[in-house]
Amino acid sequence: MAEPCCSSPVPQSLDQTQAVEARYGAAAQEQEACLCTPVGFDPALLKVIPDAVVERDYGCGDPTRWVKQGDRVLDLGSGSGKNAFICSQIVGASGRVTGVDRNADMLALSRQAIPVVASAVGFDNVRFVDGAIEALDAPTATGEPLIADGSIDVVLSNCVLNLVNPSARDRLLANIRRVLAPGGRVAISDIVCDQVVPLRLQQDPDLWSGCISGAWQEQAFLEAFEALGFEQVRYADRSEQPWRVVEGIEFRAVTLVGALPADVLPAEHQRSSCC
Repeated sequence: MAEPCCSSPVPQSLDQTQAVEARYGAAAQEQEACLCTPVGFDPALLKVIPDAVVERDYGCGDPTRWVKQGDRVLDLGSGSGKNAFICSQIVGASGRVTGVDRNADMLALSRQAIPVVASAVGFDNVRFVDGAIEALDAPTATGEPLIADGSIDVVLSNCVLNLVNPSARDRLLANIRRVLAPGGRVAISDIVCDQVVPLRLQQDPDLWSGCISGAWQEQAFLEAFEALGFEQVRYADRSEQPWRVVEGIEFRAVTLVGALPADVLPAEHQRSSCC
């Protein structure tokens, strides 16, 4: 049985949000090897990104490979900003990239890098907004949602959906569906497991914040996106060997991809009718 690289006493009732905030706030200040799985990215796309951004990125896949020129990209849990800055170069001046993160330290790190990357590539098409990824419908000061309906071509995320409290997952999925335009796509790299994770493991702050005990079950993850109306949902990448094994439960990295039909209406316009 593989053990996590760090351990803490297990509390009676874990505040998952607080555990994640604390760990990733510290990881924004100093690199933590426990939080990432080795993933290769195109060196040409990394060379314009500040080293601190690259070093303090924590992911388990490369969802940026499914981004196209001109796309409007939404990066859920954008962290240090590495994936967003890679997407910025792929989509070009005609596209745009929005990163959403609730951690103040990570937002500071990513925002500081915007002018550096913009100067290197010759255009500025990235922004980072403060918010919870499950609450993309939260009203802003103008009354508009944090991310507008049907305003995104591709939603990507890199090892973040597993950090969302299970009670908020329905809202998370509904918001992913809501913000996508017809034909919109998802590319989600995350950790999945082969068995139900016991509650006592879900209550461990290191296992939860370390992208382990909040993992979705592998088949259920696919089915959740199929239920939203995505087509051709599949694992484009799936690690053959588990990343961690905890009490006989295998946790491995995957990248899920899928697309909405091109003629599908945005979620808020869908209405049932008897005739």
